[in-house]
Amino acid sequence: MGEIRQVAVDCIGRAVMFGSLAIGCIMIGFSFDPVSAFRSGALLTLAMALTLILKALTAGTKNPKHTEVWLYLDEKSRPVDGPARRVFGTVISDVYKLYARIALGVAAGFFLVSVVLMLFGQKGYMPPV
Repeated sequence: MGEIRQVAVDCIGRAVMFGSLAIGCIMIGFSFDPVSAFRSGALLTLAMALTLILKALTAGTKNPKHTEVWLYLDEKSRPVDGPARRVFGTVISDVYKLYARIALGVAAGFFLVSVVLMLFGQKGYMPPV
């Protein structure tokens, strides 16, 4: 079970890293307005957290053979019977929940920074009408 968890942390962490890279690029695109940059980062990170929560809820119903974690596991660590597949789903779900909690914390931090910037007089971007 420890090997399944480590491989799951690596695979899911890589996917979250690429999502975070995309969010960071969008935030850099809004760098002309820090309030909008942090606000957009917060909303996108919140969307990523929601996606991770949904993946965690459905992880137990997926066939382990259709996951990336299955590809990286060696033959002796792959679940073959029913109870082992339930353990596999539980481990994957726990890892998704771990990253979802981290993403929620980051989103809250981004929202907090945007509010603090607004309190110090920064204005959010409003397109011209």
